[in-house]
Amino acid sequence: MNRRITVTDNQPLLDYLLSAIALKRSAVKNLLKFGAVQVNGTIVRQFDHLLMPGDEVIVGNLQAAASIGQLERARIRVIYEDESLIAVDKPSGLLTVANDREHADTLDVRLNSYLRGRNAATPDCALVTHRLDQETSGLVLFAKNQSVKRLLQDAWPTVEKIYYAVVRGQPEQDQGTVSNYLSEDRKSLNVFASDRPLPHSRSATSHYRLLKTYGGRSLVEVRLETGRKHQIRVQLANIGCPVIGDRRYGDRSKEIDRLALHSGRLLLAHPLTGERLIFTSPLPRSLRKLLG
Repeated sequence: MNRRITVTDNQPLLDYLLSAIALKRSAVKNLLKFGAVQVNGTIVRQFDHLLMPGDEVIVGNLQAAASIGQLERARIRVIYEDESLIAVDKPSGLLTVANDREHADTLDVRLNSYLRGRNAATPDCALVTHRLDQETSGLVLFAKNQSVKRLLQDAWPTVEKIYYAVVRGQPEQDQGTVSNYLSEDRKSLNVFASDRPLPHSRSATSHYRLLKTYGGRSLVEVRLETGRKHQIRVQLANIGCPVIGDRRYGDRSKEIDRLALHSGRLLLAHPLTGERLIFTSPLPRSLRKLLG
């Protein structure tokens, strides 16, 4: 539980805390180090920060503050949270969930570690409702219990999903729809597109809009109508505009060490209340730099 204290005289923050709360000096230093102390609503870590009469000092939970710091160091940002949902911004390079090669370090593991650290007595849990490719950044939505997870997954086709891709070249039309059939090669695990259905293929539809061109590259907004594996990457490559950094599907450049694809917007109805929710994530700096 947070403790609120109103300052009555001038003194350095560390000295004030030592006199105001019954903790050892090392414990108070840790509170400051991990961002568990706020002065007038702002986290302050400086031991010698000078307090003034009337300042409000809030001392929070060290474990909770440390877990938040852990999440920030992992470059994961919480976009939204309530008792049912938690939406986060995933960095490129991090798996959403474990695969055959990596079990210990995933978005799922990091987020649940943060939730346990925040409240060890009655921790929340985060259950994956959908995935992003490892090299794709942006919004990922988790449920906090199985019933909400089922509701979200059942409603997932109705969720508006907007991605932003920096691609090589420029689409022939400023906007359009790409519809075809996608199949996965079982040996290479690559996905390929065809104009007609093949055994085990699945129909896929994306709507795109050109936003900007610069230096032989284009920023394209893509709205998914279906959500197949590698759908955006394959379909953009199929119209002659591979995603920059996507060596698997045709871009051989080395000007960026990630995939230039970002999940930037989710629009959905809350699974329990029906409230309209809009989550957004800005285009990462590394992708903005490709556009001048």
